[in-house]
Amino acid sequence: MSDWNKRTKAVHSGIRRSQYNEVSEAIFLTQGFVYDSAEQAEARFLKASREEFIYARYANPTTAMFEDRIAALEGAEDAFATASGMAAVNGALMAGISAGDHIVSARALFGSCIYILDQVLAKFGVEITYVDGTNLDEWRAAIRPDTKMVFFEGVSNPTLEVIDIAAVAELAHAVGARVVIDNVFATPVFSNAIAQGADVVVYSATKHIDGQGRVLGGVVLGQRDYIRGVLEPYMKHTGGAMSPFHAWLLLKGLETMDLRVRAQTASALEIAKALEADPKVQRVIYPGLPSHPQHEIMMKQTGGYGSTLLALDLGSQEAAFRFLNALEICIISNNLGDAKSIATHPYTTTHQSLSPEKKAEAGITPGMVRVSIGLEDTGDLIADFLNAASVA
Repeated sequence: MSDWNKRTKAVHSGIRRSQYNEVSEAIFLTQGFVYDSAEQAEARFLKASREEFIYARYANPTTAMFEDRIAALEGAEDAFATASGMAAVNGALMAGISAGDHIVSARALFGSCIYILDQVLAKFGVEITYVDGTNLDEWRAAIRPDTKMVFFEGVSNPTLEVIDIAAVAELAHAVGARVVIDNVFATPVFSNAIAQGADVVVYSATKHIDGQGRVLGGVVLGQRDYIRGVLEPYMKHTGGAMSPFHAWLLLKGLETMDLRVRAQTASALEIAKALEADPKVQRVIYPGLPSHPQHEIMMKQTGGYGSTLLALDLGSQEAAFRFLNALEICIISNNLGDAKSIATHPYTTTHQSLSPEKKAEAGITPGMVRVSIGLEDTGDLIADFLNAASVA
């Protein structure tokens, strides 16, 4: 299996067939498990293996299949599936840190990630230092001998800044800090984060892994000692486990993810080129374009691919709203990675809770629109976006 390519791993890894030898993975919709004897129950609670189950909050056969498959795809030793992407982020940060510890984080983050850092961890005495994630000198100056963790999004939400994973990891590892990366915008299809130095990789499975707007889910990946020794005790006692039914849907999502993401990425590049040539659009932000300031880093980290997402700046909130309201194919919502193209206005939605100063620091302008490209015809989408831009 280790010699298989990602697309093959996404279909066949982690299979646990029951005695009926089903083709499609079984859904084990149960919260508990039965023991043959009191002695067996005692033994299992004393030391449960990956082939023995106690309670669905700890582990479940369907969830274990999803964990094994995504770990094989990512090149990680192990994974823990969570109830949502933010449960995964919270677990990865909270489980590995203590009061008084120091974290260095990129400032360009999803709003809920900033909340965990500023409102949760800081409240318990964790010191947070924010840096421009694209500036290695700022990382170098901020990382201290006592830094315990660095955290960043490989490609930031929504400004699509690209961070040099290998360079930041080298700086962090020099002081023994753990490197935690939310790599959802790169997707598991194009991610090489562990090979590039990340210790822990986090995904919102709600996005490209599901890819059809059906369920919430998340996953944390890393070395087995960390996943089972550090993360699992925290997650199973705080209740952030994934539903077995969601795990089954996400297994089905993994089977088609490679095809979907590659088609969406190819479409996104053509759309970005068309919008970049439109004088009504002040700026197009797309890491697959040579005009993007971190274009070369993106190409190096993903093997020459861009993203399924792009952002554009129409100059003002009023123009951004006119653009959004003129769209006919692309829907207005706040998810991403879906089969349907989705646009949102981060300034007033996903990052609304941030102060104007924080938004400015993160590069989120009133005229910015974030677009997640779906599976519709590329020509139809280009026509839709250009028409909307003409009235913006």
